[in-house]
Amino acid sequence: MEPVRDGEADWTLEALGLELAEPGSAPLAQRLYRALRGWIQAGRLASGQRLPSSRRMARELGVGRNTVLAAVDQLIAEGFLESRRGAGIFVADVAFEGVASQCREARPSSAGSDVGEAALSARGRRLLAYCATLDERHGAFAPGVPALDRFPHELWQRLLRRHQHAMPTAWLDYQAQGGVPALREALCDYLQLSRSVRCHPGQVLIVQGAQQGFELIARLLGDVGDRVWVEEPGYSGAQACFSAAGFAVEAVPVDAEGMDVASVAATRPAPRLIHVTPSHQYPSGVTMSLARRLALLEAAERHGAWIVEDDYDSEFRYGQRPIAALQGLVDGARVIYVGTFSKVLYPGLRLGYLVLPESLVGPFRRANARLHREGQYPVQAALAEFIARGHFSRHVRRMRDCYRGRQARLRAALAPAVARGLRLSEGQAGMHLVAWLDSLETERVLVERAVGQGITLSPLSRYYLRRPGRPGLVLGYAGADEEAIERAGRWLAREWERSVRER
Repeated sequence: MEPVRDGEADWTLEALGLELAEPGSAPLAQRLYRALRGWIQAGRLASGQRLPSSRRMARELGVGRNTVLAAVDQLIAEGFLESRRGAGIFVADVAFEGVASQCREARPSSAGSDVGEAALSARGRRLLAYCATLDERHGAFAPGVPALDRFPHELWQRLLRRHQHAMPTAWLDYQAQGGVPALREALCDYLQLSRSVRCHPGQVLIVQGAQQGFELIARLLGDVGDRVWVEEPGYSGAQACFSAAGFAVEAVPVDAEGMDVASVAATRPAPRLIHVTPSHQYPSGVTMSLARRLALLEAAERHGAWIVEDDYDSEFRYGQRPIAALQGLVDGARVIYVGTFSKVLYPGLRLGYLVLPESLVGPFRRANARLHREGQYPVQAALAEFIARGHFSRHVRRMRDCYRGRQARLRAALAPAVARGLRLSEGQAGMHLVAWLDSLETERVLVERAVGQGITLSPLSRYYLRRPGRPGLVLGYAGADEEAIERAGRWLAREWERSVRER
């Protein structure tokens, strides 16, 4: 549309009148402001165009003069209009249309995801490569999702309300003490008794989830180009964090005894970090043997590396006590213990913790306060009471029984396929099983067919840095109820048998 020129003010007023006549909930001044601003940005009102006087606009539009002045003053303040003493109000000398046309020429017309990714940094593109398994659907088989339907909501809400009400004024200020002291004390007692962690409350740093803990470790203990050893297959969240930090992420094979550092120690350059899940390896489910744990501690000492012990779901073991943490095996070990409440309580809590060697406590606390700011102190206080009063340990026991039952339902549903050769992991701990498959093609077909059923199948091959990886499925059984698990399991058994017949 051609810009409005001198002598066309009547047309401008008529168009404004039509705009304001349309039904709308916004105040008239706001609607007038939006109309004029939109016309200027679109080039319908040309630079230098004189607007009718505020008195005439108010009279012709049937609104108060203050309404017009409010819209005009706002546009003057933002630079869209300018007031010339004795001459009136004019459209400022802006060139929105020229800028818009340049942007359209620079950007392809079919703006898809590739266009957005092209604007990312190299680190950003590497990070997105680890995001393929993320899914908003948390139905049957979604790994890492706890039984949210079994969480004691009413009890938790009472604790939250109590601590919100009793919150001291000091908690409204910035904090740098590493977390609420009561929570650090409760965690220290719990970790010493249940995980044999060697620590005192001052070594505990509360963070907003394990992922934030990994980021702090990467920022403070490594530089771009440093090497980090990770398990193969391994947890993609940690891999993504270290890759985004600019580390050279190197895979170390996992077998029936866990990460095998001896297989690479003589041939690989020294790492700065070693990420490991020794108590329940993710995703294979194996437990690192004592010999491998000692070898790992020795390798870290020899290389001057830090071990990042990711203890993500050690509470859930079936038929035996939880395995003691790697951190507590040797005094002064170069181990940073990382824990989270996402699996044992619920992911939306966004609370995790680090148990740090004495020498790192001060730097980590200061850096965390600067980069991320401490917060959620009433929530932390509620969690401290939840632990101290025994609610936490009782919840863990209930969830252990629940998950044992849900795993049994899944195994029963998959029994026909197992009888025909489908292999499952032992499932002595944790919240998922692994179904080992014979081919990547079978893995791909099953994952694609599951989408139409509302079932979340996570392909095991994506947990490998060195592709193509071993084919399989990571089957979470904790986050869906027994009926949903059984239905999904029967479906998977039928589809797996179908894939066998089709080969």
